[in-house]
Amino acid sequence: MPKSVFRFLSRQPDWVELENEHYVLRLPRYQDFNQWHKLRAASRQFLEPWEPTWRRDELTEGSYRARVIRGKQEYASGQAIPLLLFHKQGMTLLGGITIGYIRRGAAQSCMIGYWMGEAYAGQGHMFAALQLVIPYIFAGLELHRIEAACIPDNARSIRLLEKAGFQREGYLRGYLKINGHWHDHVMFSLLATDTDKGRITDSR
Repeated sequence: MPKSVFRFLSRQPDWVELENEHYVLRLPRYQDFNQWHKLRAASRQFLEPWEPTWRRDELTEGSYRARVIRGKQEYASGQAIPLLLFHKQGMTLLGGITIGYIRRGAAQSCMIGYWMGEAYAGQGHMFAALQLVIPYIFAGLELHRIEAACIPDNARSIRLLEKAGFQREGYLRGYLKINGHWHDHVMFSLLATDTDKGRITDSR
């Protein structure tokens, strides 16, 4: 079970951290800018086809600081939890995963989105991140449903979700504006009842 210092339904600390022997997931900090800038800049062509259009100031320090502030505000309000993924050895930044659109009441659900630096893609890091995030969502946040949407051509992301136990639910027309164009998406979901106390295993 991942270590969590987040208590969503009670008093919230100023930070959240999930970790195991090899990885750490935590909220972004100002001092992460250099690593974040280097990784995002080097991975731009790799990431742009799957993300909203990058702004002109996307990689500036000011834009990053605004991103950190917004992330803290969203976390404090219970709307979203943006996390950066680090390899524990050397605390090397690998990518990020966001628990977003957190809904309480009758829904008890969220949506996840993620990105990986090009140099680290396809090496199992994001699957490892999901092994930390999924139990946290179900046991820590006490949510019932996780959603994830993928562009149909994003075969790598679809394989990741299927490997993690997500089920394909449907096809959403013109769902999100990605890289300047409205794209259809495939919707996937995972329910708390689909897992063994939130644990996921490699089903290959």
